[in-house]
Amino acid sequence: MALPLEDYGIIGDLHTAAMVGRDGSIDWLCLPRFDSPACFAKLLGDEQHGSWRLAPKGATRATHRRYLGDSLVLESEFVTDEGTVRVTDCMPIRREHAEVVRLVEGVRGRVTMEMHLAMRFGYGQVVPWVRRLDGTLTAVAGPDGLSLWTPVHTRGADMTTVAEFTVAEGQRVPFSLAWFPANREPPRPVDAVYAIEDTEQWWSDWVAQCSYQGDHRDAVVRSLVTLKALTYEPTGGIVAAATTSLPETLGGGRNWDYRYCWLRDATLTLEALMRGGFFEEALAWRDWLLRAVAGDPSQMQIMYGPAGERRLDEWQADWLPGYESSAPVRIGNAAAGQFQLDVYGEVMSALFEAAHAGDTVTAPAWEFERALMTFLEDGWREPDDGIWEVRGPRRHFTHSKVMAWVAVDRAIRTAAMCGTEGPLDRWRTLRDEIHEQVCDQGFNPAKGSFTQYYGSDALDASLLMIPLVGFLPATDPRVRGTIEAVERELMDGGFVLRYRTVDTGDVDGLTGREGAFLACSFWMADCLAMIGREHDAHAMLDRLLALRNDLGLLSEEYDPVAGRLVGNFPQAFSHVSLVNCVSKLSGAEHPVMHPSTVDRTRRGMHRSASGTGRLHLAGKVPAARPRRTLHGNRPTGGTGPEATGPEVAGR
Repeated sequence: MALPLEDYGIIGDLHTAAMVGRDGSIDWLCLPRFDSPACFAKLLGDEQHGSWRLAPKGATRATHRRYLGDSLVLESEFVTDEGTVRVTDCMPIRREHAEVVRLVEGVRGRVTMEMHLAMRFGYGQVVPWVRRLDGTLTAVAGPDGLSLWTPVHTRGADMTTVAEFTVAEGQRVPFSLAWFPANREPPRPVDAVYAIEDTEQWWSDWVAQCSYQGDHRDAVVRSLVTLKALTYEPTGGIVAAATTSLPETLGGGRNWDYRYCWLRDATLTLEALMRGGFFEEALAWRDWLLRAVAGDPSQMQIMYGPAGERRLDEWQADWLPGYESSAPVRIGNAAAGQFQLDVYGEVMSALFEAAHAGDTVTAPAWEFERALMTFLEDGWREPDDGIWEVRGPRRHFTHSKVMAWVAVDRAIRTAAMCGTEGPLDRWRTLRDEIHEQVCDQGFNPAKGSFTQYYGSDALDASLLMIPLVGFLPATDPRVRGTIEAVERELMDGGFVLRYRTVDTGDVDGLTGREGAFLACSFWMADCLAMIGREHDAHAMLDRLLALRNDLGLLSEEYDPVAGRLVGNFPQAFSHVSLVNCVSKLSGAEHPVMHPSTVDRTRRGMHRSASGTGRLHLAGKVPAARPRRTLHGNRPTGGTGPEATGPEVAGR
């Protein structure tokens, strides 16, 4: 069985990410991209579905772990009766191949270690052929190949690769696992010590550019590092999470694939990156946004693949029992085909925020924005599926209409700020019409609050966005009434639910409850501060920060009943909301981009000579040092003779 989410850390190489458990087991890894099939899928099943455990053989009395500095290099120390051993894990920043590097170091005494490696492609379904070539173990099935190098002798047992060795104080034993296309030769193994040092230095150089100096800086920096770790570097797209189907309720069916890029996150993500001083990353995200949504505005999706893919067909991996028996396990996301009106507001707002921070509005970008406005002049009147991707009937969701207003408002403000041309009088009339309709049909006088959809008396946490996007001021009695109603009716264990699933089963088309949504809880803290309840706002923030695990990571939701993090992990939207909330409560000013930053970014974006279309950002992303490999596969240290001869999984 997989561990509680609190017991996992993340390592990554800006193309994909691995989940490393407190027990020394890597239980989730998709290669070569975030949305590729997993080769380790124990997180959603058991050991037979793939994992890589490297830990002491006997009982462990205590485990201490941390990230080295502000990096994504994870260090775990296991204290046993025999002594203490340290395992350092990282994924070097990608050059050619995805690699996981692990280094075992003796700290005290002599500790007997075990390695258990179950390589399974296709989300735990495909058992590869395994053989040994020139001291390197290779596993191949279909298009995928994995190669393992270590000086430790390994052997096949029960369709897995196992090893046992002893590490003494001061001794180092390296392991390197690399993915490669099965029709090519495996890459040379990397020098583990050098790779760890190089990876730590890369992250240290990147974090050194962070300009945030307010309260809770450690939490903000770790959130920004997590956000960077969820970035698909070739395109600048940011996935919502590195996982799929981690349940919103343990044992329930609200399990979704989050390894894609959501437009609804655009504005808040852009703002969070800029608040940290990472303007190049913000503009790379903005440029991904423009490329992904290019085309007919009526066909704009709510989410895309990391490279902008539109086909995200949903299916179920029925051979996986799911995290703690939470079935089904879903691959792909059918919500990509939904109509969500709010994403038009998110896109227009993100482009406005970039321009407001100092970026220039190009003619093609403004032409695109005008095309969105042409669609919205009639499209805003249609019912939609809403921000939460409900799988029930379409409604006139209040939040969706508010975000349609945001789209028109930001178009008008962009034109005024940048001097671009457009039918501003017609847009102002449209903005007033939407505003009037929302206030008339989205507000329930008897309840004293805006409601989830027109004619309803149900509440929805997305209504907290009304003052945050400037639709109405927080001082407006209708807004205060909404905030207090959400606080009164949607709070559970001190945190905010998206909506009451018991009351709205007809809306979301699903059964069963879900946990408190962490992003909405951060929004509540923002709103409490806006209505003058600073003490309550900071108390809410403190409760939210206390939910982070020992490595500073948050999932999508928190289950107050079980007292555990739930939902996909780590969740970009939660960390984005943390950065923005902490910044606002610390009084940080709205981020402004220095003109030289824009110029440098524009100069740095160019097509690679290979013709792959990969974007390179000059000046901001630290350069990686040349790759150091082990010539002739010679070990750099360790115990045990190098194994020879054929090895086949299952022997």
